[in-house]
Amino acid sequence: MPRHSSSPTSPRPISICGATTARAGASKDSDKRKSSNLTRGVRLPMRPAHSLATRRSLAMRFLSIMIVLSAVLFAIGAAASAAETDAASDKPLVVFLVNEEPDNYEAHRTIPEFAKELHEKHGFRCKVLQGEGDFGAFRFPEFDVLKQADLVVVFFRRCALPKEQMALIREHLKAGKPLVGIRTANHAFSTKVKVAEGHEMWWEFVPEVLGCENRGYGKEKLGVDAAVVAEVADHEILKGVDPQKWHSEGSLYLVKPLVDKKATVLLTGSAGGKTEPIAWTRMCDKSRVFYTSLGYPSDFDLPQCRRLLTNGIRWALNDKSEQTSK
Repeated sequence: MPRHSSSPTSPRPISICGATTARAGASKDSDKRKSSNLTRGVRLPMRPAHSLATRRSLAMRFLSIMIVLSAVLFAIGAAASAAETDAASDKPLVVFLVNEEPDNYEAHRTIPEFAKELHEKHGFRCKVLQGEGDFGAFRFPEFDVLKQADLVVVFFRRCALPKEQMALIREHLKAGKPLVGIRTANHAFSTKVKVAEGHEMWWEFVPEVLGCENRGYGKEKLGVDAAVVAEVADHEILKGVDPQKWHSEGSLYLVKPLVDKKATVLLTGSAGGKTEPIAWTRMCDKSRVFYTSLGYPSDFDLPQCRRLLTNGIRWALNDKSEQTSK
């Protein structure tokens, strides 16, 4: 369609609803009178004196309603936020203890990533503490968080801790709280250097808590052929662990025979003609303990390994809930 152009000096006509129109057959005199009346101007009717006050009153009333409504919405939002916070605080707190050094299999990298997944997909609260210092004078920051921890996960090696920090780990276990050990946990406190004043080692941690002895290692270049123990394939920790046989690039940890004869062996690993337990559960007095010697960096790329560790944490916490991925 052609466009109708209009210049700024010639505004478009405006149609005002309610305007009278000329009737058919009206006289010229009538038209003149109407024209004369229009040129005199029209006096608009005065608004009642109380009209302005009424408008102000309505405005104030509207403003009051909006203030009250805003306050109500704020209260509802605050209550919802508090409810979410309370719900989150009901989730178990899992504290991971790691260190960064060449022989600890990049735990400082893999564990924070795994902890993030554990939180986002399964709802657990997670705290990763990375220690620092020499082996004979090692220390974790913010260690008092162990007082609130529902579960402690150990993945560091050969460190002597301050006596007060070691005491908190012992108190955690004495209270019947669970512990999970990953790979180098089987020599976590077995330092081979001089222990600094105020620090201590804990050689007995491995047999007393993990139920094993560190008896050496297989050749790393061989890796490990992992397999689910058929007799316990229906164990809750093995739920969803698929495939049930796979190859890990990490070396085989030698622990056989286990110190705890009552431990439930879930996985075995084979390399160089040797077969060893590589994942098991046990009780340390009233504390549930799960340990696996898996934990090589590439193990965390395998869904079955992450599932095994997640299930092990659930089992240790005696957590029966089934969280789904968000």
